[in-house]
Amino acid sequence: MEEEERKKWIEMKREEYRVLKENSRFSLPWGKRLPAVASLSFVAGMALGLSHGSQTTGLRFRAENAHRLPTTPTGWYLYHKSKNYNMALGGVKEGFKMGAKVSFWTTAFFSVEEIFDRYRGTKDFVNTVIASLSVAGGFSLWNRFPVTTAARTAKSGLAIGLAYGLAQDAIGAARGRRPGYVDFILRGGRRKAAIEKNEMA
Repeated sequence: MEEEERKKWIEMKREEYRVLKENSRFSLPWGKRLPAVASLSFVAGMALGLSHGSQTTGLRFRAENAHRLPTTPTGWYLYHKSKNYNMALGGVKEGFKMGAKVSFWTTAFFSVEEIFDRYRGTKDFVNTVIASLSVAGGFSLWNRFPVTTAARTAKSGLAIGLAYGLAQDAIGAARGRRPGYVDFILRGGRRKAAIEKNEMA
């Protein structure tokens, strides 16, 4: 008897997970998607920061030591050794900084998107666009951009959010999850709650 109940419980959990996976963006539930996104964005930011930081540190080292260039082979060896050490250290520092920044803003984007998915009760490109515009606005405020730069950032955020949101909707539709705006159009522009209220009355 216990064995049958255990099998039923396992089967029920599998079905719940299948439905959760089917209804999640990119078939990844929120609990798995957020750590994956945060990690991947940190690695991407780290790679960008490492490259940029080491190059900038190398140029700074050359500029700072331009007035006292070595004259002997041993001097040049020590010069390049010091330069490489400084470049590596500068690259790692900038890599961690850039990785943390990119990870923070990417996590913010996905978190806002998930908040609106739950609030609106539907997963579609509208939530993605709201998330991208919110993060673009927050990024502009954080960096104290002038109005023209903030507007350009918002325009880029809108374009990226629209493209990414529609791509997610297309993938979701291919897997059998209908986007929320399709249901809204099929209901004749009426909200789901209003239809349920009329049916109950």
